[in-house]
Amino acid sequence: MAQPAFDLSRSRADAVARLTDGVLDVLVLGGGIVGAGVARDAAMRGLRVGLVEQHDFAFGTSSRSSRLLHGGLRYLAQGRIGLVYEASREKRVLHRIAPHLAEPLAFVFPTYRGSGWPLWQLRIGVRIYDLLCGGRNLGPSSAMTPSEVLAHVPGLNREGLTGAVRYYDGLTNDARLVLDTLRSAAASGAVLLNYTRWEHAAPDGPGWRCGVRDVLADRGHEVRARTIVNATGPWAESLPQSGIRLRLTKGVHLVVDRDRLPVPDAVVMTQGRRILFAIPWGRRVILGTTDTDYAGPIDDVRTEAADVEYVLGVVNRAFPCAGLTASDVRATWAGLRPLIASRRGGPSDISRSHEIRMPHRGWIDVAGGKLTTYRLIAEQVVDRVAGVLGRGRLACTTAHAPLLPPEAVEGQSGILPPPVRPEVVEHACRHEWSMHLDDVVLRRTSWQYDEDNPGEVAERVSGWMAAELGWDEATRRSEVERYRNLVRDFRGVSAGLE
Repeated sequence: MAQPAFDLSRSRADAVARLTDGVLDVLVLGGGIVGAGVARDAAMRGLRVGLVEQHDFAFGTSSRSSRLLHGGLRYLAQGRIGLVYEASREKRVLHRIAPHLAEPLAFVFPTYRGSGWPLWQLRIGVRIYDLLCGGRNLGPSSAMTPSEVLAHVPGLNREGLTGAVRYYDGLTNDARLVLDTLRSAAASGAVLLNYTRWEHAAPDGPGWRCGVRDVLADRGHEVRARTIVNATGPWAESLPQSGIRLRLTKGVHLVVDRDRLPVPDAVVMTQGRRILFAIPWGRRVILGTTDTDYAGPIDDVRTEAADVEYVLGVVNRAFPCAGLTASDVRATWAGLRPLIASRRGGPSDISRSHEIRMPHRGWIDVAGGKLTTYRLIAEQVVDRVAGVLGRGRLACTTAHAPLLPPEAVEGQSGILPPPVRPEVVEHACRHEWSMHLDDVVLRRTSWQYDEDNPGEVAERVSGWMAAELGWDEATRRSEVERYRNLVRDFRGVSAGLE
C-alpha cells in the first residue's frame, strides 16, 4: 500500500481526543447549515464547541436546496412580512460576509391573464420587497411590457402574457456555504466530526453525558457537555429528548443544459399558486422545485419519474418550444424541508419560520427556517446557549466578520464548480473532512451535476483520493461502487451511467 501524503486517521484521532477531553460548553448535533452556523457563532463567542454529524457535512437538506438566497416573494403574497424582512436582511448580510457565495441574481416573473398573479399586484409586491431590504436590495426591481419580456426571455409562452416584473435575489452554493461556515468555525476552535453518530444522552449534574459513535471506526466515545443543540433537520423529532414536531416535504430539482433552455435570468414559472424556477447556473440550468408531503426513508430521498414529469410539464408550458424530455435531464437531487408541523393547508402553505425550544434544561431544539436565515437562527440559538451558561453578555459578531479570508477560498470555493484538478481533491481531503468519494464529487465540488461525464470524473477522482488517503485498489473500487449507488437516481440518467 502506498504511503498516504496526508494521515487522515491521525487528524480524526486528534479531533476525537479534543471532543472527549473535559467538558464542552455546547455539543451541536447535526452538520447541516444551521448546525454549522451555531458552531461558528458559539466558537467566535469563545465557547468550547463540538459538533457531530452522522453522515457527511451538508449530506441532507443543506446540499439539496434551490441554491437561492431569497426573501421569498411568494411569502409576501401570503402576508408573512416578518419572515420576508428577516430573510431580505440576511441575504444582504451574506452578500457582505461571503461575497463568493452570494451572487446577485435577477428574476423575471411573467404574468398572464387569469393566472392568479396579476401584474399590478406583483409591481406593488416588488416595490415592497425592495423596501424590506432597507432600500438596498441586490439590484433594483422594474416592470416589463410583454414585448420587453419576450425580447429578454426568448421562447417564453406569449399566449395571454400581460408583462412581467424583474427583481433581485441571490444565488449561492448551499453545500459550499456549509463547508465554509464549518471552516470558519474550526478556525475559531470548534471541534468538528462527520461520520460520527449521536446515540444517547442523559442529564449529568448541570449538563449532559452523551454517547457518540465514530461510524468509520465503529467505535463509541463519551462526550460531556453543558448544553446540547439539536440541529439535525429532518431527523430532529426522532431524538428522544426532542420537543420538536415536524412536517416533512420533498423538493426535487433537475439539471439540464443551458443551450436547451437559454434563460438570461432566473425565470419564475407558476402552476396555480405554486412557484417553480428556471435558474441559470453556468453551463446548466436548475429546474425546480416540487413541494409534496413526504413519509419515506429520511436517509434515502429519491427523485421519482412522476417528479420529473411534473417539473418538465411546468417548464414546457412556460417554454412551449423547449420540448424538454427526461433524456434532457443530466442530474437530479431531492431533499426534505424540515418544517414545523402543521396539518392545515398544503405543503406550500406551511410557514418557513423557525422555532427554538428548550424542552429540558440545557437541551435546545431548533428546526424550520430557511437557508437564507441560517446565520440569524444560529445567533438566536447561541443567545439561548449563552443564557443557560450564564454568559449572556457574549456578543455575536457573525453578521460582520468575513466568513473566510479571500485567500482561503480562491480556487476552492464558489458558486460554480472548480476545474477538475488533483489539487482541489487534495484540499478537500486535507482541509474539508472528505472521507468518501461522494463527499468530493457531490458536495465539495458539485462535479456530479456539472461535468459531461461524471462517472468518468469519479473514476479519476477516486485515483487521486487513493494516492492522498492511502486507499488500496479494493477500497478505491468500493468507493466508486458506493458513489454509483448513491447517485443512481431517476433510472440512472442523473448519474451519467446509461
